[in-house]
Amino acid sequence: MSQPVFARSMLCALMLLTTSLAVAQQDAQTRARAEFEVASTLTPDLANGRQVYLICAVCHRPEGWGSPDGAYPQIAGQLPEVIVKQLADIRAGNRDNPLMYPFALPRILGGPQNIVDVAAYVARLPMTANNAKGPGTDLALGRTLYETQCAECHGADGEGSVEHLAPQLAGQHFPYLMRQFEAIASGRRRNSDPAMTKQLAGFSPREQMAVLDYSARLPLPVEKTAPVEWSNPDFPAYVREPLGVAPPPPPPPPPLPPR
Repeated sequence: MSQPVFARSMLCALMLLTTSLAVAQQDAQTRARAEFEVASTLTPDLANGRQVYLICAVCHRPEGWGSPDGAYPQIAGQLPEVIVKQLADIRAGNRDNPLMYPFALPRILGGPQNIVDVAAYVARLPMTANNAKGPGTDLALGRTLYETQCAECHGADGEGSVEHLAPQLAGQHFPYLMRQFEAIASGRRRNSDPAMTKQLAGFSPREQMAVLDYSARLPLPVEKTAPVEWSNPDFPAYVREPLGVAPPPPPPPPPLPPR
C-alpha cells in the first residue's frame, strides 16, 4: 500500500473512531439525563436508603465522611440531587469512575428508587468538620478567587446549589477537591459543565491550591455538623478503620432487589 493511500486509510479510521466516541458520549448523556428525570419524580424511602447504603459504607464509611487522603469524598450532608445526578452519570458512562462504577450499576445498587433513597439517607448524615485541609498559606487569594469565580454556583458558604446541580464544597477533603479540579480542568471528567472546564483550565497552580484550600475551610452550619466522637448508630457493629487511612476497595457485593 502506498503512503498516500495508507495515510488516507488511517485518517478515515480516526474520523470513524472520533465519530463513534462522540455518539457514545451523547448516548451516555441521554441515558443519565433520562434516569435523573425519572428519579426526580420519586419520593425517598429512608429505611430503604439505609439498607442500600450498606453498599456505600465500605468505602465512604458508615458516617459518610470518606477519607482525608482524597481517595473517597465526604458525601454526608451532600445535596441529594447532586448525589442522584452523579450516580446516574457514573452508571451511564457519562462520568469515568472505574472504582465506583461496578457498585453503581443497577444490578448492584438497584434502580432509580434505590438511588433516590440512598441519596436522601446520605444527605441527612451529619458531617465531620475535621476534613482534610490544605497548607493554609494563601487563604486571602483563595477567598478572592472563591467569591469571584465559585460562589455564584456553589454558594457564598460553599453550600452548593440545587438549581445548578453544584455540589456542596464546604467540608470536603482538600486532596479530593484537588483531584476533581484537575479532572475537570483537563476535560477528563466529561459530565462537567463545559464553561467550568474552560474556567478551571485558566487557573494557575497557585490559584488552584489557594481556592481549594479556602473552599475546604468554609465552616459548616451547626445543624449539619456531627457532634464530637459521633458515630452512625445505624451501623453499631461496623469495624471502622482510623479516619486517616482509606479502606481498601472491596469486591462488588451481591445485587440488591430492584426497586
